[in-house]
Amino acid sequence: MKHIVLMACLAVAFPASLLGAQDRPGPPDSARRAALRAQIERRFAEHVRRELGLTDDQAAKLRATQERYGERRRALLERQRELRQALGAQMRPGQAANPDSVRQLMDALQAGRAELFKLEQEEDREMATYLSPVQRARFQMMRERFLQRVQELRRGREWGGRGRGWGRDPMDRPRRPPAS
Repeated sequence: MKHIVLMACLAVAFPASLLGAQDRPGPPDSARRAALRAQIERRFAEHVRRELGLTDDQAAKLRATQERYGERRRALLERQRELRQALGAQMRPGQAANPDSVRQLMDALQAGRAELFKLEQEEDREMATYLSPVQRARFQMMRERFLQRVQELRRGREWGGRGRGWGRDPMDRPRRPPAS
């Protein structure tokens, strides 16, 4: 199980070019990424079905719900990522941040979080029509763990590919005592 989740996380977190896909002829990276995403989603759905003991009807309804809300969620998360990057660019040390831009970015980030929360509520209400409360809770926990792992892998890539452990962020490095 952990092997499947790790492979799925790696595939989602790293662009195809970082996984050696640039050396292979074939469709553009975006098509490879879409195919990889579809494969990961199928494997995750199989794992969820097994772990939650879903009936064929429940599995079909869950798949439809995930398709319906998944694209919106991905778009919202991508927008949040772009906003955080823009805010980070504004807040670089040694550069004066534009207060109006920072305010707008902060407002947009908050609005995006609210929109994500609303989306999750809508999705949960829909799932409540065909999943038991225990199945819904377990599904949400599984998805949350999966997304956390993807975020860990992305942070590792952004910080030089070091992943977990010290040194992934310059601020995490142990300080050396001054030379005497």
